[in-house]
Amino acid sequence: MNTGLLFTVILVLAGIASLQFYRGRKLNLMLMEHYIKVIKGIVKPEDENYVWLGGYIGFRADYKVNRENIKKFEFTLTLLPRQSLLYFPVSLVTSRHDKLYVVIRPFNNIRREAHLIQKGYYRLRPDIENEPLLQKEDVEIAGKTYEALFEKRRDVEKLKSLIEGMSEPHNIKHVALTPKTNVFYVQMKPEPETISEDVKKLVEFTNGEITESPFSS
Repeated sequence: MNTGLLFTVILVLAGIASLQFYRGRKLNLMLMEHYIKVIKGIVKPEDENYVWLGGYIGFRADYKVNRENIKKFEFTLTLLPRQSLLYFPVSLVTSRHDKLYVVIRPFNNIRREAHLIQKGYYRLRPDIENEPLLQKEDVEIAGKTYEALFEKRRDVEKLKSLIEGMSEPHNIKHVALTPKTNVFYVQMKPEPETISEDVKKLVEFTNGEITESPFSS
C-alpha cells in the first residue's frame, strides 16, 4: 500500500470514527435524559442527586421519596459505548445491552431473603451472603429459567408474579429482597418505550398495590 492510499484510508476511518462519536454521544445523552424524565415523573422525589459515571456511559441517581412505603429510590444506568467505533462491537459481546440497576429502600422491614436470578445471565455469579441457608430451585418464567433462592416459597411467588407482570419479563435479570440491608433490588435491561410501565410496577410492588406486601409494617 503506497503512502497516498494509506493516508486516504486513515482519513476515511477517522471520519467514520468522528461520525460514530457524535451520533453515539447524542443517542446516549438522549437516552439518559429520557430515563431521568420518565423515572423522576413516576417516583416524584422530594430531593435528588446525580453522579456522572464518566464519558457518556451513564449516571447514578439518588432520590429521596419519603412517601408511602418508599424512603429512597436509587438507580444506576449504564449504557453501551455507542460513541466508540472500536469498543462498541466489543461491548455487544461483553456487556450485551444497556443496564438499569434499581435499589428501593422501603420504610417497612423486609421479612425474609429471596432472589430470582436468570440462569446463564451472569458470567460471574453474584455473591449471596446467606446462600448456604437458603432453599434453591429452578423456576420457569415467560420461557426463561430462573434460579430461585429463598427462605419461604411465597416470597419467590411474589417476585415471580412481579416479573410476569413486567412489559418484557425476559429483560428482568435479577430481583431480590434482602433483609440485612432492607433493600428491594432489580437488575434489568431497560427499554425506552416501556420504562414507564416497568418503573410503575416496581413502585406498586413496593407499596403493596399489586401483591400482598413482602414488607412488614
